[in-house]
Amino acid sequence: MSEKYLSALLSVYSAEQVKQAEITAVKDSDISLFNLVERAASAVFEQLQSIDVPTQSVLILAGHGNNGADAYTTAAMLIRAGWSVCLQASAAKRPSEELERAIAEFEEAGGYSTAFNIEKITQANVIVDGLLGTGVKGELSDEIVSIIKAVNNSAAWVLSLDVPSGIEPNTGWARQVAIEANMTLTFGAIKQGLLTSQARHCCGELILADIGLSPYLAQSNVKKLVCDDLPKVFKPRRRDSHKGDSGKVTVIGGDFGMSGAVRLASESSLRSGAGLVTVISRPEHQVVVCSTRPELMFWGCELVDMEVYLKLGWADVLVIGPGLGIADWGYNLLKAVDLAEKPSVIDADALNLLVQFTLTSKNWVLTPHPGEAARLLGVSIAEIEQDRFNAVRQLHAKYGGVIVLKGAGTLIYNGNECIVAPVGNPGLASGGCGDVLSGIIGALMAQGYDNMQAASLAVVIHGDAADLAAKDGERGMLASDLMPFIHQLVNQI
Repeated sequence: MSEKYLSALLSVYSAEQVKQAEITAVKDSDISLFNLVERAASAVFEQLQSIDVPTQSVLILAGHGNNGADAYTTAAMLIRAGWSVCLQASAAKRPSEELERAIAEFEEAGGYSTAFNIEKITQANVIVDGLLGTGVKGELSDEIVSIIKAVNNSAAWVLSLDVPSGIEPNTGWARQVAIEANMTLTFGAIKQGLLTSQARHCCGELILADIGLSPYLAQSNVKKLVCDDLPKVFKPRRRDSHKGDSGKVTVIGGDFGMSGAVRLASESSLRSGAGLVTVISRPEHQVVVCSTRPELMFWGCELVDMEVYLKLGWADVLVIGPGLGIADWGYNLLKAVDLAEKPSVIDADALNLLVQFTLTSKNWVLTPHPGEAARLLGVSIAEIEQDRFNAVRQLHAKYGGVIVLKGAGTLIYNGNECIVAPVGNPGLASGGCGDVLSGIIGALMAQGYDNMQAASLAVVIHGDAADLAAKDGERGMLASDLMPFIHQLVNQI
């Protein structure tokens, strides 16, 4: 992906980078840490004033760190505005100067805190979560676990301050439990973990509150990409273009009983704008592949011979894996793709074959879901999900190229830059959706986008198509339901 395009995307940061920005802001300007607390609290106050909540009565849960200071200062502002505020907290053993000042202002406004009360939490209408923020370290106490569970079991509308309590801000993982918020107001910069893993569920609506840290944030190599960014990179086609200008893709897969996978991948390539698409599959699958999509070309393959190599040589981009199987037939085709030395997308069973047949390449895109990623790295799925950023780095170090780690908040990494794409919905958790994505990536590569750009754009197109397809409901959504929306999205320029 070009440097110019990357610079136009929204940067996201680690919690440590944001903390350093706070330190730098205090050092290099007349801003104090408590000024930052006040700015954060003002943003929370304005958000609560602007939303349609059932009553101007709020329960605020305050912790011991600066997240707690944000909570106390917000409470003081709400009291002065006439809200009914109940603030629950436990005594801090070593409160920071900011927390002490926030508590004093809260008490000056007429507020008083009470101990945590599970019954009142479960009965609340509006809850502000200021328990932990970015300060998650080690195991949560039994008290905090019980509070978080009570919030999640309540019918309250929940606003989390900075980070839903229990979520690790750099990974999006919850070691035990986490607040499931309706909205998260994050301060200063978006923390990278909020866009992936369990945070995708727990954050609810994620809103960035500008508290003046932007000039002090260091450069980040992690960027956020969503559908609104697509017009920045897609360009109209020339009026005198022809099908050869749009790229040639060969899709390889579909062992016995798995014709649907290669059919989906090849159609999504066409729908994404590839000029010509050939399928290499079992001869028995020609009718299934071509009868309802006659625009596809087909080559029946019983064994890898010179004709197969000619078909591979014809293509600009190879997509291998959908329905490939892990028997000798698929293994030999993967070896042929390796020998062809063409830009390639490696998906599904081709990834499973890589576990036995280790290869590296600078010119391919690997698209593992967490289970495939775990097999590729020889670890558990839980280890992948606990730190997806680390997992995608390890995959690149071992296999090279561009890695697309699919899931809630897909990561795309090329060894230098990481794109986080918080797109799509649970309707994609059904057979064939990954095959559709591999076809989109291959088509964009064939149209001249570099591997990183093609992979990143394809993930966003795929996710947004899923959101459009899910307007009638996520359950029962089919991979083939995405096709008309893919066509629509690649033309929204």
